[in-house]
Amino acid sequence: MTEAISTAFSVLFMGTNFLRLLSGLWVTIWISAVSVIFSIFLGTLLGIAMTWKNPLIKAVTKIYLEVMRIMPQLVLLFIAYYGLTRSFGISLSGEAASILVFTLWGTAEMGDLVRGTITTLPEHQYESGRALGLTERQIFLYVIAPQAIGRLVPLCMNLITRMVKTTSLIVFVGVIEVVKIGQQIIDANRMTIPTASIAVYAVIFFMYFLVCEVLSILAKYIEKRQKI
Repeated sequence: MTEAISTAFSVLFMGTNFLRLLSGLWVTIWISAVSVIFSIFLGTLLGIAMTWKNPLIKAVTKIYLEVMRIMPQLVLLFIAYYGLTRSFGISLSGEAASILVFTLWGTAEMGDLVRGTITTLPEHQYESGRALGLTERQIFLYVIAPQAIGRLVPLCMNLITRMVKTTSLIVFVGVIEVVKIGQQIIDANRMTIPTASIAVYAVIFFMYFLVCEVLSILAKYIEKRQKI
């Protein structure tokens, strides 16, 4: 048993296999980071808009949120990568389609987090601001926003972690990321090292765990800094 495991892990040190896995991890991180940046910016704007009392805006944002929540991310990837290309002649790379889909999904989720955070703040926060003679804009900027940001940090980090893990789906639209490279290494050594999948997927698991753990530590650090 020990010898089989040792043989399985030896595949990682053959040629440039481990470096290839690291390059695949970088693709995963890069796509996740770009999607997260867009999602936080657009989701914040969406969340603020969702707090407005305009019935048309409420209806449109609710429909958008429900569609993004109900539709599986894999289906959205297929629609973006295959559907847009064939139906409208739009040329999208796997990376571009992935960023588009995860941004749309992340924006919806982030928007709902922002909306929920703002609407759950006590009403007396607004009343106190008005009593001090602050305008609605000043109340939002100096009273509501700082409190909302403090509550959003752990929720936002949880969303980012989910987005990082879900990027494993981009293998289905031809993106050469860490899971795809892992499959290539396993297929190339299937005959000589049948147990290679044990080592490869264990390393991929550890890579995802490490990225998510760093995000978790960062979230705790930010929360601690806010309490000081």
